[in-house]
Amino acid sequence: MRLGLRGSIAVTVMLITVAASIAVAALSYQMQSGPAWDRFAASALAGFRSDAQQAARHFGAPGSSKVERIADFMEGRLGVAWAVVDLRGATAADGVRYTAAAGSPGHPGDLRVDEIDIARQGLDPVTYTADDGPRAWFAVAGTVSPDIVLVEFYNRDKIDRELAWLRTRLVVVASVVSVAAALIGVLAAGLVQRPVRVAAAAARRFGAGELDVRVPVRGSDELADLAGSFNSMAARLGDSIAALRAKERQQRRFIADVAHDLRTPLASMLAAAESLDSADPGDRERSAHLVTAQARRLSALVDDLLEMSLLDAGAADYRPEPVDLPALTADAAALAAPDQSVTVTTSGDATVVGDPRRLHTIMRNLLSNAARHGAPPITVTIDGRDPTQVSITVTDAGPGLPADLLPVVFDRFVRGDRARTGSEGSGLGLAIARENAALHNGTLRAAGGSTFILTLPRGTPPD
Repeated sequence: MRLGLRGSIAVTVMLITVAASIAVAALSYQMQSGPAWDRFAASALAGFRSDAQQAARHFGAPGSSKVERIADFMEGRLGVAWAVVDLRGATAADGVRYTAAAGSPGHPGDLRVDEIDIARQGLDPVTYTADDGPRAWFAVAGTVSPDIVLVEFYNRDKIDRELAWLRTRLVVVASVVSVAAALIGVLAAGLVQRPVRVAAAAARRFGAGELDVRVPVRGSDELADLAGSFNSMAARLGDSIAALRAKERQQRRFIADVAHDLRTPLASMLAAAESLDSADPGDRERSAHLVTAQARRLSALVDDLLEMSLLDAGAADYRPEPVDLPALTADAAALAAPDQSVTVTTSGDATVVGDPRRLHTIMRNLLSNAARHGAPPITVTIDGRDPTQVSITVTDAGPGLPADLLPVVFDRFVRGDRARTGSEGSGLGLAIARENAALHNGTLRAAGGSTFILTLPRGTPPD
């Protein structure tokens, strides 16, 4: 079964808490049980040393053996189980144990021979655990004479009960902490899951086409960063999708305009071609003239379309070099407005680094637009007083752009009605001029009326 985000977080928190609780409980038990056992053993050793010293003093009492005298003394000790082993002539039962010569009622009985041998090697007592059915004893053995060993047995029930109680409490505490951790993990997972669900729902709505959907940003944690990142991504994608949709609409209009502009000269050329079969020489001459004019118009349209396609693809050729703008403007005026007077006024340094062919295209299109759709006089003002850029203003005395045409004047195939009916323009001139200005890292804008302003930087634009 796959766990969701909430379940995964809850299980992870619970497992970590359980592991930490077990580790802390085990460490706490070790820290408590070790000193408790040390205190118990130290108390037993201290008691044994005292009893061994007192028992050794009774060896000199007359009338009984050493074992009996020690037994007499030890019988006065209350609360301690004891045994006396006489190693003189004693034999090990089954080769592993010695039988006590005397002892208190209820002592564990036989002793392991290896522990007795250790006790004989020195005066320091040794400890070991002796099992007596369900009970466990803490045994302390030591010599009171070279051949007599005294063993005291201390009941471990009390300390075992204390440690068992400690273990129970630690288990209960660890269990309570684990349950609390599970509840906290569920709550924390819910707090984490809620904004994630909101972001997922927003992503689904965004994918369904709601480009304005956004996620609320609360706080300053990672989830807030996630919401902010989603909103930034949604904004960028929304702008990109909106731009793509606008581009798609532009392309559809572009195709329709191209079809319209191609159909007009082709229809004229077809009609003129049919008239070439006329017997009248005058009709043939007019038809030939019409075919030539429409062929030129069609060639110019194809050239403009090819230029636009190169600009759109980012494959336009750019060859920068120093350009004298007044001379370039005068040459463009001679081609674009040969029958009109164009006045060029210059101030400051009018030299830039750019592609002369493309700058010539910009100026030629601006001047051609002023000559066809404006009225004389046409003036060009070149302002080179700014050390970083040059501004070129083209103005004519015509009626200027209509208010509805001003926002879309740089769009492709946007022309006035008069241009549609009587001009040979393709409607791409201003669009090509603006793209060429952008290629130079410059700008081209319509300042209202019949004024266009071109701004160019002086340096070489980056590749």
